[in-house]
Amino acid sequence: MKLSEHLSVKEVSKSNTAARRGIDNTPTVTHLEALKEVAENIFEPLRLHFGVPIGVSSGYRGKELNEAIGGSKRSQHCNGQALDLDADIYGKITNADIFNRIKNHLDYDQLIWEFGTDEEPNWVHVSYVPDGLNRGETLKAYKANGKTKYKHI
Repeated sequence: MKLSEHLSVKEVSKSNTAARRGIDNTPTVTHLEALKEVAENIFEPLRLHFGVPIGVSSGYRGKELNEAIGGSKRSQHCNGQALDLDADIYGKITNADIFNRIKNHLDYDQLIWEFGTDEEPNWVHVSYVPDGLNRGETLKAYKANGKTKYKHI
């Protein structure tokens, strides 16, 4: 099933952890509606702009899977509202390219430069909330004393 021209439900719900642990990570109809919004308003404009495949390293996470990987209890992945994008999977563009395109050209709820260096994040987290409720919050994730911290950028 397709969420948009270039993104499938399989791509956003696939999880090695879920497969290994026998966790059903099938999105509900409500989650599918939210995932379709993210696909149409974030993923598809990026894909069309760059003209190359963009990897999704994490998409929908059901509650059980989110707990299994130690995700935040408030994770927008659990609502079908977030994708973690990774250009490294195909190598034609960079994660910084993805981050900057979203930041400068798309409406988003939360955009996170996930770890990495000042020049290149390891991946890009982006969320989208329909109905014009997007906060446009831009953050950088980093480690301090073994804990993940975020700063506004």
